[in-house]
Amino acid sequence: MFELKIITNFAAAHQLKLVAEKCENLHGHNWKIEACVTGDKLNDAGVVIDFGNLKIILSEIIAELDHKFLNDLEWFKGLNPSSETIAVRIAQELENRIDDPAVKVSSVTAWESDDACAKYICP
Repeated sequence: MFELKIITNFAAAHQLKLVAEKCENLHGHNWKIEACVTGDKLNDAGVVIDFGNLKIILSEIIAELDHKFLNDLEWFKGLNPSSETIAVRIAQELENRIDDPAVKVSSVTAWESDDACAKYICP
């Protein structure tokens, strides 16, 4: 089994409900996203998936979040746009956009600060 990881960043604002009072105020983060994919075998080129292709897919997803007010996005309709929810939604979008059934998303980690993150481990 092989696991590949790519890292990217985005900046956005959100307002959480039903959490610590401070987080209920409008505020922003510079999120760091770590996306991991797995595969059992290498393709004819000797890779699980080309890093360049994976980076393009993830950058398209991140472009939908970058410099946005997350609460207003359809992605989070009826949901708190927490780091946990961000990690899940990115994992789902990544899984939907990778066109190779042999490549699976294994986890996405959303760092909202240098010392706090949420990791979604895909089933």
